[in-house]
Amino acid sequence: DNDDATFTDALKWAKSIGGDLPSRIEQAMLWADRRDQFRKDWYWSNEVGHVNTNYVWYQCFVLGQQDATSKYDKIRAIAVRRLVIE
Repeated sequence: DNDDATFTDALKWAKSIGGDLPSRIEQAMLWADRRDQFRKDWYWSNEVGHVNTNYVWYQCFVLGQQDATSKYDKIRAIAVRRLVIE
């Protein structure tokens, strides 16, 4: 994972290692099934706000809630890779 970074920097980091930031649905699944693998902190998703594009959704790995914060805030990030399973 990546320490505190703005959304833009976190997204660039994830892409630079061949990944992406997880979607809100992926984050909910990570919270449900793998929360013990995360630091108790906020993590960026890859979903920008629909009403205000200066806000991006995040997952809180303390209590499990999702919310949006300014894309200029600095929070943690984790990169994911999506594979097609046939």
